[in-house]
Amino acid sequence: MDKIGLKVGLEIHQQLSTNKKLFCNCSPRETNEFTAKFSRKLRASKSELGEYDPAAIFENIKSKKMIYYTNPNSCCLVEQDEEPPHDLDSDAKNIALLIASSLKSNIFSEIYPMRKMVIDGSNTSGFQRTMMVSQGGYLETDGQKIGVQSICLEEDAAKLLADRETERDYSLERLGIPLVEIALEPVSASPSEMRKIALTMGRLLRTTKKVTRGIGSIRQDVNVSVSGSGIVEVKGVQQLDQLEKVVEYEAKRQHGLLLISEKLKKLKLEKISRQEDVFDITELMKNCKSKIIQKSLKDMSIIKVIKIKNFSGMFSYSPYEAIRLGKEIGQLVRFFGIGGVFHSDELPNYGIDDSDIEKIKKLLDNSENDSFIIIAGENSKIDFAINSIINRIEQAKQGVPAETRLATQTGETIYLRPRPGASRMYPETDIPPIIVTDDEINFAKKNIPKSWNESLSVLQKKYDLKPQLAEQIFDSEYLELFEKICTDKNSSPNFVASILCSTITNLERRDLDASLLKSEEIIKSFEFLNQGKITKESIEIIFEQIMSGKTQSVDEAIQKTSMISLSEDELEEICNTVINDNSAIIDAQGLRAIGPLMGSVMKSTRGKASGEKVNLLLQKMIKEYLSNNK
Repeated sequence: MDKIGLKVGLEIHQQLSTNKKLFCNCSPRETNEFTAKFSRKLRASKSELGEYDPAAIFENIKSKKMIYYTNPNSCCLVEQDEEPPHDLDSDAKNIALLIASSLKSNIFSEIYPMRKMVIDGSNTSGFQRTMMVSQGGYLETDGQKIGVQSICLEEDAAKLLADRETERDYSLERLGIPLVEIALEPVSASPSEMRKIALTMGRLLRTTKKVTRGIGSIRQDVNVSVSGSGIVEVKGVQQLDQLEKVVEYEAKRQHGLLLISEKLKKLKLEKISRQEDVFDITELMKNCKSKIIQKSLKDMSIIKVIKIKNFSGMFSYSPYEAIRLGKEIGQLVRFFGIGGVFHSDELPNYGIDDSDIEKIKKLLDNSENDSFIIIAGENSKIDFAINSIINRIEQAKQGVPAETRLATQTGETIYLRPRPGASRMYPETDIPPIIVTDDEINFAKKNIPKSWNESLSVLQKKYDLKPQLAEQIFDSEYLELFEKICTDKNSSPNFVASILCSTITNLERRDLDASLLKSEEIIKSFEFLNQGKITKESIEIIFEQIMSGKTQSVDEAIQKTSMISLSEDELEEICNTVINDNSAIIDAQGLRAIGPLMGSVMKSTRGKASGEKVNLLLQKMIKEYLSNNK
């Protein structure tokens, strides 16, 4: 990574744990239950300097209708942009000051709310309210100080429910939840080092005990660049493993694009003419056997081809696996609602045969070294998409364009939109400047929480936890739930932590959905365990039932799997059967036969008897068997 000059800057977005939203009194909770909906169409507007933001123009071209779902328990007229914002939530302000103080950041005496233009539909107003709280400071990790650029307090966005060709669905429950944004200075670090920096920041935030936990409550935007490239912002990184993969992939992608650029510069390419090098081939392709082409014709799409002189082989040239200019262009056009493109390096294919290619080459007067791209789309979108393709090819000659990309679950990135400019930000006219008093700053400084190591030590001693489990539960989304469960003295903290951190994680690795497992059901399962209604072994079975969607509650899972604890007589009968079936093993191994017999009994009981109880009973019965057969 040092050889390519990798630099990475993190922007951490963390939801704050407050009783209301940032600019209204609504409860900051997500229920996914909606009682009403309404729709809007957003459009780009000029900044105070009379300029359009490039990211806003890009979203505006899509011309999508936004449909918003609401719930009166968590949304009001403020979220619907039908009422001016209320006063800033004081709790959110104080938490932001506390976080700024923890990072030794310089807090401003006046905070000026701003509007950040966002017209992808995630804000009903077309902008996000944000305010810079402080600048400077540092995060210390492994003896290294990572500089803090700025700390902002802002509104979280609406939650995307569905994205269709002409419409997007959003839930307004998350819109307006207080969020702190911490921008760290870019550093030269490996993907694993960036993971550690993000982990350290997450731990610092959690020590305040004033931030929310769980998937979606903390997100990282990652700014990545290599020597000679523009800055690429990657959005939507939610997990540390994903962050490491994203940085590694983006470094490889950008260096690969630089290698492609070096090769392009040697070709002495001409500029593509929008007038002379773009042709309408709708009629020419009417007899094409490609199902994709025929579907486009059926949908009344226009089919055009772009001639690129002396470009043969460059769309498929791949300096690293899966890094190709053809792939970049394919991702670009999908965001205009266009399924993709065909380039000459991959043809004949997809039902486009040699006769089709010969017709196109004849029309374009192509030589052996020339390339072309076929694109199909609506008349209203296709020309804009073609302009974007031509611009992207021109950018490829220079290297890596500055753009915004989206992280995938696999750790790759896909094109999202152009990088926003300064014209997207302008002053908020509905909220006056917010004063920060010396008393508020001093209070925040006096209440800086213990460090992560100190907090971990307190947690470990309080619950007599094993070191590894203490670290896992502190870093997990389940800390508050863990402490709530452990208020019952019958609960074993080490067992509870193991279930929350290991069992649930292992079930997730089997592609089961942890979001289906509600906190109240987790609490109920441990209550039933402490009451003797279920065994330790049955908890994993119950969670598996709920996380797989087969049941929705602990009661339903117990009923469906017949998981009521076995009586003494029933358990004795099972053990007796297993002993009789395995008498040869007992004769050969004596008491050591308890190992294989335990497995057989536990398999037969399916969580209806505890391992400890089975072990004691088997020991007793094997001893009796050996005594009677001397």
